[in-house]
Amino acid sequence: MQRKQPISSFGWAIKRKLAEMQVNQKTFCQRHGIPEYGLSRLIGGKGNKYRAKVAELLNLDAEE
Repeated sequence: MQRKQPISSFGWAIKRKLAEMQVNQKTFCQRHGIPEYGLSRLIGGKGNKYRAKVAELLNLDAEE
């Protein structure tokens, strides 16, 4: 299955960090009160509403 949207560099950083933590996107979202669609949009480079929160939780540079 092909993705509908490409993954941004910040999205790859999120995916790497979640893999290191051995946590999937759904579980991460449930634990931290982030809508799954919000994280998906952020990974695709579209949404920014949860960018600061995700960056803080994963210890990432929000400007990446």
